[in-house]
Amino acid sequence: MPRATNAPASRKRRKRMLAKAKGYRGFRSTKYRFAKDAVRKAMFYAYRDRKNHKRTWRALWIQRINAACRSRDITYSRFMEGLKALGVELDRKVMSDMAIRDDAAFNELVAQSKAALESKVNAAS
Repeated sequence: MPRATNAPASRKRRKRMLAKAKGYRGFRSTKYRFAKDAVRKAMFYAYRDRKNHKRTWRALWIQRINAACRSRDITYSRFMEGLKALGVELDRKVMSDMAIRDDAAFNELVAQSKAALESKVNAAS
C-alpha cells in the first residue's frame, strides 16, 4: 500500500497559517515553522489585550467622572452611591462624556445624587 501524506489538508493548513502571518518580518512571514509560533503568540496577545482594552477605557472614564465630581464638591464613590439610591442606570462611558461635553446635565446629575444621599442619611437617623 502506498504511503499517504494527506498533502491537500497539510498544504491548506500551512497556507492558512502563512496567510495569517502576512506582513510579519523575515522568516516569520515565509516559513511555516516560524510563522506558526508568531501567529500563535499574536493570537494570544490579541485575546488578552481585548480584555485589557476594556479595563483601560473603564479606568479612564472613572478618572474623568471623579475629576468632574471633585470640582463639584463630591467624591466619585459618594456620587455613584447617590445615583444607585436614585436608581439611575447610566453607564460610566456616558457619564464621562456628559462631564466633558454637557456641563449642565452633569451638574443636574450631581445635584440629584447629593439630594438622594441627604434623604438616605435622614431616613437612617
